[in-house]
Amino acid sequence: MSDLQYIRVEWDEDLAVVYVDRQEKLNALNAEVVQELGRVFNDLRDDDHVRGIILTGAGEKAFVAGADIGELAKMDPLGGVKVSRDGQQVFARIERFPKPVLAAVGGYALGGGCELALACHLRIASENARFGLPEVGLGIIPGYGGTLRLARLIGLGRAIELTLTGRMIEARRAEEIGLVSAVVPRDELLDRAKALMREITKNGPVAVRLALESIYLALDSSPGNAMRFESALFGLLASTDDMREGMTAFLEKRKPDFKGR
Repeated sequence: MSDLQYIRVEWDEDLAVVYVDRQEKLNALNAEVVQELGRVFNDLRDDDHVRGIILTGAGEKAFVAGADIGELAKMDPLGGVKVSRDGQQVFARIERFPKPVLAAVGGYALGGGCELALACHLRIASENARFGLPEVGLGIIPGYGGTLRLARLIGLGRAIELTLTGRMIEARRAEEIGLVSAVVPRDELLDRAKALMREITKNGPVAVRLALESIYLALDSSPGNAMRFESALFGLLASTDDMREGMTAFLEKRKPDFKGR
């Protein structure tokens, strides 16, 4: 990953901190940024050392301030479809990533940046964070899955209001409506994100992965099929060393030593 221009990765033991780093454009998404995000998440998926990922923006002003309007302004119809589908594919890869992905949102998360945060499994925000889908003010709509994910997360009525007004909301309002799970001081954002991820990664990694799989499959399935899938995964976990270690550790009143198998 040494040839990346706009994405950089830092490590804290088994956590990967992925930065969108295009600060001169407030970390705006262009085709190269989206492509690099896809490459990074592909590499991290196959890295057995990785237990969790924190996705954030470089600098103090923005998580990702949106898409690159200069690039979008040049679209023809077929080009527009390609831009949207390329972004959707990468964001779907993040959403269905087999390890937990947390968006640590500092500053602006607008348009494609808000959609990127929505694709992550969890979100926390700094006090200066701002969220919005302002695309209708440009004569377009969200194209990276925002019209689907926002409604699922905060409810249909609120999603329609935010999408059709293009309104920008502050971090506290985002927390009130369930868009983020916590609001923290800006200088504590990364530390608090790591602390939350550690609460997750101390648990059995196979169980975490299959819990995510069950949750997201249920979004696209009937209740009956979702329940049957959950039961199958529940039974599958009974075959793992992690299940035996977790239950033995509980009975022996000690911390488990999970191996991810």
